[in-house]
Amino acid sequence: MRSIFDANSPLLRFLTRVADLMILNMVFVATSVPVVTLGASLTALNYTAMKIGTDECESVTGDYFRSFRANFRQATLLGLAVAFLALVLGAWYVAVEVLELSAVAQFLLQAICYLAAFRVVLVALYAFPYLAKFDDSVRDVLNNSRRMSARHLGTSLTVLVVTALPVVITVFYPAATVYGLLWFLIGFAGTAFVNGYAFTSIFGKYIAPQATVSVESAGVN
Repeated sequence: MRSIFDANSPLLRFLTRVADLMILNMVFVATSVPVVTLGASLTALNYTAMKIGTDECESVTGDYFRSFRANFRQATLLGLAVAFLALVLGAWYVAVEVLELSAVAQFLLQAICYLAAFRVVLVALYAFPYLAKFDDSVRDVLNNSRRMSARHLGTSLTVLVVTALPVVITVFYPAATVYGLLWFLIGFAGTAFVNGYAFTSIFGKYIAPQATVSVESAGVN
């Protein structure tokens, strides 16, 4: 009978994965402190989390900083683009609330704002994992993330729930996350790891054998 302490036993494999995610989480938090590096940190986080999920990760810190350096410029521009979209939506919402409009006009403008925000959130959830997997311009990253998030809507909603649920629990039931402590221990990496299975499955549909191809050439409409 195989011992539970064998190197390949389910218990030790589980503990090793948890330890890897804790290391990944620590590195992510540390490199996100300057804020301006958040785009590169999110890209590296998703890159490494997907590697861990597919058992292709040889070194958590090695894979993380490899992606961090390689995608720093693109990821920073992508982060600024996402932040700009968020600011535009925020300004739109404030304007609708401040302007004296009829009830019907206000309702329609708010509905459009909420719909646009929903689409931006889905695009943002895809954008950094996409950049971690594909070598594209910021414009193509955003455009293809928009297409993918719409084409795989069921999976997109699952990713949204997996991402938002821990945040909701933290806000409304802080004791459940030890008042945010779990976020600093494993929360960010754990969320990216779970979502990584969904992104790996989706991205795999657009990767030809032995080569990485753009979503345009893979036929996303």
